Amino acid sequence: MQRPLKITSRDFTLSPGIEEEIRDKVAALEHFYGRITGCEVVVEGGVHHHRHGGPFRVRIHLTVPGGDITINRQAEDDLAVAVRESFAAARRRIEDHIRELRGDTKTHEEAPEGIVKKLFASEGYGFLLTPEGDEIYFHRNSVLHPGFDQLVVGCIVRFNQELGENGPQASTVAMLNPHRERRRAAE
Repeated sequence: MQRPLKITSRDFTLSPGIEEEIRDKVAALEHFYGRITGCEVVVEGGVHHHRHGGPFRVRIHLTVPGGDITINRQAEDDLAVAVRESFAAARRRIEDHIRELRGDTKTHEEAPEGIVKKLFASEGYGFLLTPEGDEIYFHRNSVLHPGFDQLVVGCIVRFNQELGENGPQASTVAMLNPHRERRRAAE
């Protein structure tokens, strides 16, 4: 690390054993990801349980290339558990950071847009027209809020397509601007 490790305790005094455990866990993180440039660990003692000392909160702030990683763990009554859980979370966040740097994170394609071409309201289905000119079947149960009854011919929707028993169909249909579409239908 470029900056020295900083360990702070609030509302109580850290025992030498716990402080050594924190140093060991920081060293393990540094061994796992050698690009950590700074680390600050803050351990807060609980003021609610004056006899037992808990619950404890552990905050870890890591400085890494491309940003910072901060872990705020919920209170644990056992200090050793709070330290262990916080550093386990820090390692998971470092793994996520590494995946992001590599570009290994998943990206979701935006659902394609279509236009409601035909509606058979009494039967509970309709057809969408895709940008490619294909007609896609959809059922009333696949329409998201505000629902099938709010659809009108000509409204623009996003949809997810799947292969049904009789060919392609929309598994979900979502109106892009339901308020505008209702106004347009009323005109």
